[in-house]
Amino acid sequence: MTTDKPERYKTIQQAGDKEIVIKKSRFIGHSKPVATEEEALEFIESIKKQHWNATHNCSAYLIGSRGEIQRQSDDGEPSGTAGKPILEVIKNQGLQDIVIVVTRYFGGIMLGAGGLIRAYTDGAVAAIEAGEAITRVLHQEVKVELDYTWLGKVENELRSRGIRMGDTAFTDKVILNCLPVASEAEAFREWMTDLTQGQSLITTGEQLYFTEEQEK
Repeated sequence: MTTDKPERYKTIQQAGDKEIVIKKSRFIGHSKPVATEEEALEFIESIKKQHWNATHNCSAYLIGSRGEIQRQSDDGEPSGTAGKPILEVIKNQGLQDIVIVVTRYFGGIMLGAGGLIRAYTDGAVAAIEAGEAITRVLHQEVKVELDYTWLGKVENELRSRGIRMGDTAFTDKVILNCLPVASEAEAFREWMTDLTQGQSLITTGEQLYFTEEQEK
């Protein structure tokens, strides 16, 4: 089955924040996984409301497997010293579907352009660490309907191959919800047909992402 979805991509697991202090200025990196630009903008506004008295709330986000949507904001810092470094961190780490806001509370010591770039870079890295970078892998739902006489053999083979499984339905027959990696789905269907000697009904369901850690 062909798909426009990437087989795998990197993003973050959860929303998170982490603070660092550079020459008495507080930099708080906030991150969140997002699916749309609207979600990204809502998150940025929520941070601005939460830290309304901060000196700056600089941000960047990148959405889409090809980076179709990417924006940045210096929020009053000298041009190119805040939003761009944050966005570059996202790109350099190969992340997508993520928004980052780095909040700054000025500590009284000027950092200069180079210092600001380094500080916002470090703030973005801290935000990603708080959100925990993960790799998501695309799986294809394949439902296998068979007689109970096949259940033991098929389950043993699925376990030995390490195939991810969803819920199993028990009616007059057994319906196994198998979740092979999407790129291997067609080969899986052929293997299952051979394994059950053509005595199973195999249908294809939706495609779902799971974290790579869940593969192990």
